[in-house]
Amino acid sequence: MIEPEEIANAAVFLALPESAGITGQALNVDGGFVMS
Repeated sequence: MIEPEEIANAAVFLALPESAGITGQALNVDGGFVMS
């Protein structure tokens, strides 16, 4: 199961300048649930 900190880490990453190249994507932060 995914932990709340993992969701927070994804949100923080998307707010950083390093993620500027990520545009127009739907990122599922669900621990792989969508894949199963």
